[in-house]
Amino acid sequence: MMNNIAFALAKTILNGFERHIYLFSEITQSAKQRFELCQWQAVQDAAKSRTDFYDKRVEETLETIKKDFFVSNLDELLWQNVKVSYIALLKEHHQPELAESFYNSIFCHLFERKYYHNAFIFVKSTVEKIENITSPVIYTRYSPSELGLEQTIAAIMNNANFNIPFVNLARDMKSLIKSFRVQAHKTRYKLSELKFDILDFIFYRNKGAYIIGRVISPGGETPFIVPIVNNEKEGKSAGLYIDALLTEGANMAVVFGFARAYFFVDCQHPFALVQFLKRLIPHKTLADLYSAIGFHKQGKTQFYRDFLNHLDASDDKFELAAGIKGMVMSVFTLPSYPYVFKIIKDKFAPSKTMTKQEVKGKYRLVKLHDRVGRMADTMEYSEVAFPKDRFSEELLTELLNVAQSIIRFEDELIIIKHLYIERRMTPLNLYLAKASDEEIEEAMYGYGSAIKQLIAANIFPGDMLLKNFGVTRHGRVIFYDYDEITYMDEVNFRVKPEAITEEQIYAAEPWYSVAPGDMFPEEIATFALANTKYRNAFLLHHADLLEASFWQQCQKSVATGKFEDVFPYPEALRFCNN
Repeated sequence: MMNNIAFALAKTILNGFERHIYLFSEITQSAKQRFELCQWQAVQDAAKSRTDFYDKRVEETLETIKKDFFVSNLDELLWQNVKVSYIALLKEHHQPELAESFYNSIFCHLFERKYYHNAFIFVKSTVEKIENITSPVIYTRYSPSELGLEQTIAAIMNNANFNIPFVNLARDMKSLIKSFRVQAHKTRYKLSELKFDILDFIFYRNKGAYIIGRVISPGGETPFIVPIVNNEKEGKSAGLYIDALLTEGANMAVVFGFARAYFFVDCQHPFALVQFLKRLIPHKTLADLYSAIGFHKQGKTQFYRDFLNHLDASDDKFELAAGIKGMVMSVFTLPSYPYVFKIIKDKFAPSKTMTKQEVKGKYRLVKLHDRVGRMADTMEYSEVAFPKDRFSEELLTELLNVAQSIIRFEDELIIIKHLYIERRMTPLNLYLAKASDEEIEEAMYGYGSAIKQLIAANIFPGDMLLKNFGVTRHGRVIFYDYDEITYMDEVNFRVKPEAITEEQIYAAEPWYSVAPGDMFPEEIATFALANTKYRNAFLLHHADLLEASFWQQCQKSVATGKFEDVFPYPEALRFCNN
């Protein structure tokens, strides 16, 4: 009898997961049509909708379990059998690792944190132990010596099965071949010595489509990404063009960066896909890659496993993160691990009038919105256990002082009720303090570009102080303080009234009326750019950001549904610029 109930529970959970995969695949498969029809608003809507698919399926499955099985307290023997039954069901499943994570989500919503160990959930994956799991071939191999180089490239493009033509494929292929010869030294061999492995799936995101593969030669492997762009025209002139070639690891890593929206890629074997991508971009973690292809919940699972392994292999202590302390969030880090852990304080500084729930809402907004390469993605966790002896005394004192309501102790563990984890960056203000003149100019160009790309994507950053931006290891400037962000139509951009009388000139407070939502762009120079050297570097490229008219025009563009081009690779690599 117990085995029958265990199997029924396992099957119910798997049914919930398979419904998730079905709906996930359905909306992913339609990405091609949205790209070809230039339905950019629909692209944004689909991305936002898909992000919530997992949680909705978890909620549906929980309702079914509670209704059909009357689950309340944990029956340990029963749920151990449920896990055994579930493992048996995964033996021939195409997404076993994702199904394990779904199981974990169900169990952790039903029962207390003290049961979150491998007897009941998949703290360790069983995927590698499952027999009969096939390793499918997810790419097509081309031999350019058979058809010739140009015909092979034409075949690759034709096999992408776009329903609209390339505007001038012959021209694009010449640019592609020329760029390979310039960028990729390992491809300079006879055609008979080359093989091309091309993934069988197109990666869609925002206004781009991406063909990904590798060239195999006697010199080794050369990974590459070929971005395809729609010229957004109608009639006979409408069509596609190859926009660039990316072969350098740094550029490829940025395309898969943590500040980007998730790809739509119709692959039914994500484990195989992630393994292939890992070979091409070795600096990316499995967590990064799962998230990048839309399985951000699996990214969380993989990250936590990696984190536990790192804790076992290290002995340094968590400490407060470098930089100016936040008024809303407290941030700590582990020096040997490239991430920060952010918790919401119990009380905010007097100037911050929002609630905890509103702060969570801002982070959710960022999760659902197009991050255009300028806002860090975050992983949200609940009931996270840390070894108490790994916390410095200074950090422990600070956390108990600012967020006591979400911290408790269980034996030798510290349990944090709610936190966000994101990639660690160097705060821009600290980066600039040690930067050369050339680095300052580049960073301030990035700072202004980040603001412009955010507002073009309908995000008003709110607090634009330098401390709220970070610099990645690739030198990109990323925004990461979200408690004051809002949409562009919720802000009134004004020209600051000019002081005329002596009383107005020397007034300690604004002598003019300021309504909620008012913003005076020229004040960016006063508050964020007080350092003359920083301000001068900023003004070289972004003086328009200090003018209300620029912000007002951006506001109008957003209101009319205009979607700006934001390319996740350097402008210099675009064929149109060569």
